[in-house]
Amino acid sequence: MRIALDAMGGDKAPGVIVRGGLAAIEETGRDLEIILVGRMETLEAEISRLGLGSHPFELVDARDVIGFDDQPSVTLRKKKDSSIAVGLRLQRDGKADGFVSAGNTGAVVANGLFTLGRIPGVSRPGIATFIPNQSGVGILLDVGATIDCTPEHLFQFAVMGSCYAELVLEIPNPRVGLLNVGEESSKGTEVVQETYKALEKSDLNFTGNAEGRDILAGSVDVVVCDGFVGNVVLKFTESVVGMVYSVMRGGLTSTVRGKLGGLLLKPAFRDLKARFDYAEYGGAPLLGLNGVCTIAHGSSSARAIKNAVLATTRYIRYDVRSAIEERLARSEREAAEKA
Repeated sequence: MRIALDAMGGDKAPGVIVRGGLAAIEETGRDLEIILVGRMETLEAEISRLGLGSHPFELVDARDVIGFDDQPSVTLRKKKDSSIAVGLRLQRDGKADGFVSAGNTGAVVANGLFTLGRIPGVSRPGIATFIPNQSGVGILLDVGATIDCTPEHLFQFAVMGSCYAELVLEIPNPRVGLLNVGEESSKGTEVVQETYKALEKSDLNFTGNAEGRDILAGSVDVVVCDGFVGNVVLKFTESVVGMVYSVMRGGLTSTVRGKLGGLLLKPAFRDLKARFDYAEYGGAPLLGLNGVCTIAHGSSSARAIKNAVLATTRYIRYDVRSAIEERLARSEREAAEKA
């Protein structure tokens, strides 16, 4: 299996990218090949700095670098030799099986659509992120790829998220919830109400509307929403977890009694922090592309990059792309028969 890795994307590139790719190879063995994509001289200098004289990577030169402030549409026109564009072309041309980037999310989505296209039957792609909950872990999508959604888009997100949860997370018959301001089917915008009707008629395990409290409670396995709402929920959740951990740590170190209690609770806090650490999950799959693409956090550590690569290999191994295409085609047939 060959994974193209954007070596220029992310706050800490290329160092953590190289180390993360190496860690993925070491964990999986030589069956995994990593293609580092970026400026050749930068990659060679970093590999030398890390003391990897005999390294296991293939290096592919890409002269342009996309910054986080670059507009996606501009990158398509003016940065055709970026590490994102080149990495995705490697997959399109059959030289890589998947692509991972911690770079500009909008640029990854735009270049992914332009280079790989969409799975037949998919109108818009969706970024699916992992959300830890009381039951284990669930999926929230979309979190930024498609801001303005139609009922068709949201329905397709539900199908794609269900396929991913079932195959990769191994959740049998995953419960799907539509994020809304109340449980009643009459709540929410017209778009959400129409989506509710479509999901209710589908063969998905649709449990109805999900409120914000249901996300962390683990009442559903797949939470569906538009990219605007999903991105707000994701970043709010990340900030709350960090705030709670910081407040509790401060309280347990302010007094002698607190410090003693903190020593006893330290293992529990360490487990709690790890459970909500995005690095444990690596990256978010861009569902709906006619290929395999994982978007990692911009501030990813080497461990996060390693896990993003491993998540990408699981996507390929379980052939999620084909499962999505087949499930959408079946849904269309069933809808036509009912009509």
